[in-house]
Order: sequence, then C-alpha cells, then structure tokens
Amino acid sequence: MKMKFTTLVLIILSLTACNSKKSVETENENNMKISTSDKIAMTSAYSEVNGIKMYYEIYGQGKPLVLIHGGGSTIQTTFGKVIPLFAKNRKVIAVEMQAHGRTSDRNTDLSFEQDADDIATLLKNLNIEKADFFGFSNGGTSTLQIAIRHPEIVDKIILGSALAKRNGVPEWFWDFMNQAKLENMPEQLKVAYNQVAADTNGLQVMHDKDAKRMVNFKDIPNEQIKSVKSPTLIIIGDKDIITPEHAIEMHRLISNSELAIIPGGHGDYIGEITTLKPDFKECELVVPMIEKFLNKKEE
Repeated sequence: MKMKFTTLVLIILSLTACNSKKSVETENENNMKISTSDKIAMTSAYSEVNGIKMYYEIYGQGKPLVLIHGGGSTIQTTFGKVIPLFAKNRKVIAVEMQAHGRTSDRNTDLSFEQDADDIATLLKNLNIEKADFFGFSNGGTSTLQIAIRHPEIVDKIILGSALAKRNGVPEWFWDFMNQAKLENMPEQLKVAYNQVAADTNGLQVMHDKDAKRMVNFKDIPNEQIKSVKSPTLIIIGDKDIITPEHAIEMHRLISNSELAIIPGGHGDYIGEITTLKPDFKECELVVPMIEKFLNKKEE
C-alpha cells in the first residue's frame, strides 16, 4: 500500500506568540484542580463497565473526544491543562481506567487490550457510536488497541508518546521497571491518587499492576498495527522516553498517519503534571495542532 507521507519531522513551536500572563494554575504544581481563566462546566459519573465502576467526566459540547490518561495517573494529572482548551469546541469525555483514580479494580492484571474493551463498553453505555481518541503514554497504547480491536467506534486517533514495541524505549527503562517501587513514583501522581481515590490503600495495588503490565509488555505485531486505517497523529517529545526511531516506525506502519516530534520531554506538550515548570505557558501546548488534525477533511 502506498504510504501517505505527511510527516512533520520536527515542529518548532514559536514562543514569541505566547501569552505571558500567569493564571492560578502555576501557583502550586500539586494543586490537582483544573484551573483556567475560562470556567468550563463539568459533569461526572460512574458507569458499570465489564465488572468495574468506571469514573468519567464530560466537558463541553460537540463531536466526542475521548481522553485516556497515562500510567499511574488521573484525568487531571495528565489532561488538566488541555481539557478546558479542547472543551471550547468539543464534547470531551475523560476517563479513569481500571484501578486508577476513582475507578474500581477487578481481580485481574491490567492489560491494554482490556482497557480498549472497557472504553468500547463505556461508549456503548453512553450511546456514543463513534468518537475521536487521544491517549497519552500508556493511554496511547490503549488507544492503539482501541483502533485495532474496535475500529467501528473510531474516527481519528492521537497517539501521545505511545509504546508499541519493547525497543521503542531505551534499555534502562526495562531495568527500571523490573525494580519499580512505590517510593520512586512521582510525588505529584501519588498526591493526585490520594486526593480522589475512595480507598487510598489501592495506591500500592495500582502501582504494582502498572509495573507488572510494563514488565510483561509484548510487542504489538506489525500486522495489527498495519490494520489501523483511522487517520492517526503520532506525537512524541524530542527528549521523550519514546525514541524518535520508534515513532517513525509506527508512522511507517500506519498508512494514514502523521508524525510530530515536539521540543520537550514526556508530556511537556500537553502540560502533564510532572512536567510543569514555574514558567509554564498555555500557548506552548499542542492543542491547536491537534485540533487542526481533528478538523481536517480527509481526501
């Protein structure tokens, strides 16, 4: 199949256009509340999903955009900075996956395939037939599985720092995961979990299940990745844990895909909580680029 090369090899974000005003969100990096100058109405609820009670939040109106957080995270720690921006033009459905945040656990290990099935069930419960999906880190791998296992519910996908192959990260990553301990988990993520979870004793369980899932991670076969026909935007940072070579490989395997390599680390481009710095500026986020991708008419 002829590959459609629309690669954005490197996007240099112009900082001169940034608005220098600081909002209340920079006062405390551990403040888990969504804080922006524009108030966005939010509704939240739980849904019975394949044996768990899945927590979700809905913002805004318009075409559905489902947000899937990273490992060890909550809705706010991954997407707190970008939700108000997306919600200006979209119906944003942000979820918390098995054992994370406010969502309950089940007596099974975590898997990206189960994540995909859980999201598909949630959307069925919400009477949403089709949506766009944006997953970050582990959520990006779950999003890839949604496109593989449930293509009928997918319009477009954004894979933010998603892993599909073990060689997509440096070798030290696997050594680290083999020795992962709760005390080494970023403090911001531990604080966020404890702020929202009904049972804070679940923090250790969540950590251990996340670590086990990564230790046992197996390559997604090329044939499955190639089966993805949905328009796809692949995003990583140039200092990401995910290597540029891996992002390029995924771009080549997914025929209808675009690739953006953004200056910064793992999650800088969406303001993920562990990346925030005192000089954070909203205009450095990649929301306009994502919206351009989502709104583009396919040829």
